[in-house]
Amino acid sequence: MTTLSAGILLFLIMDPLGNIPLFLAQLRNVAPLRRRRVLVRELVIALAVLFAFLFGGSYVLRALHLRPESISIAGGIVLFLIGVKMIFPPRDGNMFGATPGGEPFIVPMAIPGVAGPSAMAALMLMTNSAPGRTADWSAALFCAWLATAFILLSSTYLFRWLGESVLTALERLMGMLLVALSVQMFLDGVAAYLGKA
Repeated sequence: MTTLSAGILLFLIMDPLGNIPLFLAQLRNVAPLRRRRVLVRELVIALAVLFAFLFGGSYVLRALHLRPESISIAGGIVLFLIGVKMIFPPRDGNMFGATPGGEPFIVPMAIPGVAGPSAMAALMLMTNSAPGRTADWSAALFCAWLATAFILLSSTYLFRWLGESVLTALERLMGMLLVALSVQMFLDGVAAYLGKA
């Protein structure tokens, strides 16, 4: 996997377009002057969590004695399920459930909004499959996060400009791409397993 494809994969998993309605709903009760500050805080927390998984994920996998092939197959299945959920979202339109009133903190905006389980699993898979390329994965993660942050910081304007139907169509397109990437990851894991068997 190249650095560019890793960045695109992480960007698709973070799903910034799909998160726009969630983030706007969570910030509805926050004072207008604090909204941007809260959003930046949540994005920075998400980045810190993702970097923790990037650097610490390989140790967790080693402690559990998991082979790279099993992680690739499991990661492909998880990404497939996330992609299907993006294409066919739940009826209430909110994948993360409701949050009580007040200012959101960590949940659900930072985790699992941006730093979801699928992004964490993908980072663990990357570090386990190519431990010597941590700098590449760090660059891919930072670029994907930066693009996600830019879109989410512009969420109010994008929602007004594009409308909910266009955002939904774009999210479903991103879901289709994620499903294709997940199938490739699954097939790579199966091929690697059969090659070693």
